[in-house]
Amino acid sequence: MQTQKVIDHIVSWLKDYAVKAGVKGYVIGVSGGVDSGVVSTLCAMTGLEVLLLEMPIRQKPDQVNRAQEHIEDLKKRFPNVQGETINLTPVFETFESVVEDHVEGRWSNNLALANTRSRFRMLTLYYFGQLHGLLVCGTGNKVEDFGIGFYTKYGDGGVDVSPIADLYKTEVYKLAKDLDLIESIQNAIPTDGLWDAERTDEDQIGATYPELEKIQKEYPNKTAEDYEGRDKEVFLIFDRMHKAAQHKMNPIPICDIPEEWRND
Repeated sequence: MQTQKVIDHIVSWLKDYAVKAGVKGYVIGVSGGVDSGVVSTLCAMTGLEVLLLEMPIRQKPDQVNRAQEHIEDLKKRFPNVQGETINLTPVFETFESVVEDHVEGRWSNNLALANTRSRFRMLTLYYFGQLHGLLVCGTGNKVEDFGIGFYTKYGDGGVDVSPIADLYKTEVYKLAKDLDLIESIQNAIPTDGLWDAERTDEDQIGATYPELEKIQKEYPNKTAEDYEGRDKEVFLIFDRMHKAAQHKMNPIPICDIPEEWRND
């Protein structure tokens, strides 16, 4: 991949979009992961106002440290970058305490609470975005957004623009290297950071991003019968998650009313 051309293209795209929208710049949630690290750096390179928000909710110390280190690094490199930590743990724990049907250990309810963390962050990003005249910049990549739908609907999927959604995860890592992101982020094991227990993306999905990318590039031109061994296992994971996530990827269904019924 011609990373410098890709970097220049995304930076130009982000700047043009913000100028045409009549906004001052972008607000980005920084998690300590490579996706938000790359996106926040690309936004900083536009020269527009950039607000980086770290929004911990019972986060692991290593995630907090990486996020804060990245924010400080960008603030030193780019005068247009500001950073802030908004501790959402009290907000989340208040909500958690009043949800009557929550049963600790029940998988479905725990998943609902995990997604709630992401949605609280989305609300926070839009609050500060409206407050400062900034657009919310998404950090999802191609595998997550259009492959297996590994994101929270109206959480980290609730954004104004999505600059790396046409890049595979492995390509995002290539940009991270050329953008000279801090080593801790370049080497970070991907995780959504939505669980109290440590759960990497691979733990939750059952496959690595390179494995998923191989299937996505051939999907839907190939079926399970075209694979064997580990490739077949990953195809079945991808196929199941892709089909289950269509409600995230497609526009909200609208029940059309026949026009003749409108006339009395």
